[in-house]
Amino acid sequence: MKSIQLLHPQSSQRPNFSVLPPLGLYIHLPWCVRRCPYCDFNAHVAPAVLPEEDFFKALQIDLEQALPDIWGRSVISVFFGGGTPSLMSASFIDKVISMVRAYLPLAHGAEITLEANPGASEAERFAGYAQAGVNRLSIGVQSFNDDVLKKIGRIHDSHQAQLAIDAAIQVVDRVNIDLMYALPDQSVSDCLNGVQRAIDSGATHLSIYQLMLEPNTVFAKYPPELPTEEDSMAMHDEIIERVSAAGFEHYEVSAFAKHKHYGTHNMNYWSFGDYLGIGPGAHSKISFPNGITRMVRTRNPQVWIEQSLQGQGKQISERYEVKPSELPFEFMLNVLRLKDGVPNEYFTARAGLGGQWISKPVQKAIDKGLMVDRFDRICATDLGWRFLTDLQTLFLPQEP
Repeated sequence: MKSIQLLHPQSSQRPNFSVLPPLGLYIHLPWCVRRCPYCDFNAHVAPAVLPEEDFFKALQIDLEQALPDIWGRSVISVFFGGGTPSLMSASFIDKVISMVRAYLPLAHGAEITLEANPGASEAERFAGYAQAGVNRLSIGVQSFNDDVLKKIGRIHDSHQAQLAIDAAIQVVDRVNIDLMYALPDQSVSDCLNGVQRAIDSGATHLSIYQLMLEPNTVFAKYPPELPTEEDSMAMHDEIIERVSAAGFEHYEVSAFAKHKHYGTHNMNYWSFGDYLGIGPGAHSKISFPNGITRMVRTRNPQVWIEQSLQGQGKQISERYEVKPSELPFEFMLNVLRLKDGVPNEYFTARAGLGGQWISKPVQKAIDKGLMVDRFDRICATDLGWRFLTDLQTLFLPQEP
């Protein structure tokens, strides 16, 4: 029986880093007014009064206990994600940013992003967030059609969405709009009308995702009537054409930016950089001189608060070192999402392994027309980008 060729020649080899990758900080704020039926994030319905004081104390302890893992490293970005971070007061965000600055060296001009949902109360806080140090706002619009918004469980309308975008543009230079397509009962023309409104809004960045029925969501249990696969593909192709024609660069599978306003934090993810995640359910990827460690925090907000306040790292529910055999797939899962890919040396610099670990699947991908045939760049072809999952699968670890 013919044996299966191993993906790598030396399974015992450990990653080795002469220089550690860039580092971002993710802060999870888990509460929402109402949980959307499509959402599989770690989001929880907010109590009548948010426990900002206890949550801040827990965040502080969580960050303090993580410092030995990232000691001396500069942070290039901070991202407040959720949930709905804009439910938190501006004074809370100010305290958190001040705390981060006290513990960590922030790079000059570090990007500080806060996710926000449209609504009068959130929009009124935008100026306070900007004064606290937030320099990028990401607005969860999802659709400009009021009927569609109701069908996907959103609590705002299109008028509130535009007011929030206008308010954000007044206080920060970088504004992202999140949109979704292939929504319940959405037509191609309605989808494109919404995209055009986003283009015309003044935002510098658009993130546009297809609705997916994720496991353990309301929509997975009670699926809505969605557009046909043909219509969904037509939306996808025409979105790209229209947004690109408007001067946005399609630099990542779901991301478009004007004037090089790339999202620094997410670019670091996609370039296989490091990130520390604090807060309930937050994930981390941290490189050490001889390996890469992943961590997950406890998901339940109240339990996470209690465990953090107890100290001794009890809020970390999982911590493990990534196996060398898994790194090629993890690396390609991210970097191939970028339109221009990454320099060839990134694999050694950020996965810590030699090129022999990926040489065979790369050649196979080139032969299939899925990756560019260039010695200096790891990058998908247009065909590879269209069939990205098939391309990434080539880098899964092989068993003997």
